[in-house]
Amino acid sequence: MIDNMNTGMIPLYRGDVMPKVAKVTISLPDELAKFLDECAKRWTTNRSGAVQRLIQRQKEEEIAELMAEGYQAMAEENRCEAQESFPAQAEVVLRDL
Repeated sequence: MIDNMNTGMIPLYRGDVMPKVAKVTISLPDELAKFLDECAKRWTTNRSGAVQRLIQRQKEEEIAELMAEGYQAMAEENRCEAQESFPAQAEVVLRDL
């Protein structure tokens, strides 16, 4: 069913040159193998394409989490800097009134 589909139906790269590919052999419990086949069928690809898509999705989620953590850290840093500089800004504003 899925094994006879063409490889590379989901291009996960940009540009004209396909990146170097590593072959990986994995073993899955029947339940996960069936789920993988269902995903591949739903996404009109093969098992390899489905695994690529799932791994890419996980990678993007982890990057998004790291970015969110970074933004939160920067927000705290910016808040501290604003609190430190507020008295000097207030002094200038009040003096100019």
